[in-house]
Amino acid sequence: MKSVKKLFFLLVIIGCLQACEEREIKVPKQRGYFRIDLPERNYTKFKQSDFPYSFNIPSYSKVEKDTDVGAKPYWINVNFPTMKATVHLSYHKLHNNLAEVVEDAHHLAFKHEVRADAINTKEFHYDEKNVHGLLFDIKGDAASVLQFCVTDSTTNFVRGALYFNVPPNKDSLAPVITFIREDIIEMISSFEWQK
Repeated sequence: MKSVKKLFFLLVIIGCLQACEEREIKVPKQRGYFRIDLPERNYTKFKQSDFPYSFNIPSYSKVEKDTDVGAKPYWINVNFPTMKATVHLSYHKLHNNLAEVVEDAHHLAFKHEVRADAINTKEFHYDEKNVHGLLFDIKGDAASVLQFCVTDSTTNFVRGALYFNVPPNKDSLAPVITFIREDIIEMISSFEWQK
C-alpha cells in the first residue's frame, strides 16, 4: 500500500510540473483594417465646351458620364478607383425653382439621418464667381457620408453625393473620407459657370 501511495504522490508531482510548463496559447488576432496608401494631391480642370460648369478634379480620379436610366444631360460620376468611391453629380437648370431643388437636396441628405450620428452643414460663398455652396458632412455609418450642392441662385444647380462601393464602416473608411472631403472642398471652391 505504501508503494501505491508513493506512486500516486509521484504521479501528482509529475502532473503538477507538466501543468506549470510554459506553453504557447493560440489567441485569435484582433480584427484590423488594411493600410491605405493615399495618393499625392494634384488637380486638373474638368472643363468641356458643352458643359455649363467646370471645376478641379484630382488626378487620381476619372470622370465618366452617368449612364443610369434616369440620368439627364451633364450628369457625371467622378470615380476614385483606388479608394472604391464615387462622387455622383447631377445638374439641374433652374426655372424659378431654386427653393424646390434646395429643399430636395436637404431631403436627400437628411434621408441618411436614420444611420447618422450627426449631420453638419457648411456654407461656401464665392461672390466674385457667383458660386454658392452647401456641404453636408454626415457622421456615422450612413451610405453617403458627404453631399453638397452648388448654385448661382438663378440658372444653374449641381448636387453631389459621395458613395463607397463597400459596406459603410465609419472606422475603416475614416482616413479615406477625410482625404476625399478635401477633394470635394476643392471641387466646390474651384467651381465656375460656363457661359
